[in-house]
Amino acid sequence: MLAGMALLAPGVQAERADRFQPIQVESDRMQYDDIKQVNVFVGQVVLTRGTLVLRADQLVLRQDPEGYAHGTATGQLARFRQKRDGLDEWVEGQGEEIIYDGKAETLRILRRAQVRRLDGSRLLDEIEGATIVYDSRTERYTVEGSAARVAPENSRVRVTIQPRVTPETPPKANR
Repeated sequence: MLAGMALLAPGVQAERADRFQPIQVESDRMQYDDIKQVNVFVGQVVLTRGTLVLRADQLVLRQDPEGYAHGTATGQLARFRQKRDGLDEWVEGQGEEIIYDGKAETLRILRRAQVRRLDGSRLLDEIEGATIVYDSRTERYTVEGSAARVAPENSRVRVTIQPRVTPETPPKANR
């Protein structure tokens, strides 16, 4: 397995108020195990918590004894989107599996993993790899590739950083 890469994205921070919001889930079906405190949602699943929206074919969601939610979303591609704190910027991503840890405030995106940072609808940064961990507390992404023989399309980490200066917005002159 290739070594991991930590990428500090400047100021990337999830909406701070999201952690205090209730979790709402919609789906076609649900099964609940009261003893294990586990919900299984199936079919066009949409989890919403503040500005965080997670979409998947299936979501297994449990609550730990401290009251934190932990979930595993799966599907052709499970997707998430979350607003950055105090800005008109969003972080969105997708993968075959997304593991949500409400206590650590992380999303672990597995297989065909991609994360994008957007200013409104303009792409700022894009990251691809076999596994991406988005940590909203520390403002970091950790990205890993995989061994080429396992998943050749994700054997290397790929990062695209868009220029902040465009022909429409020339750089400010130094004074």
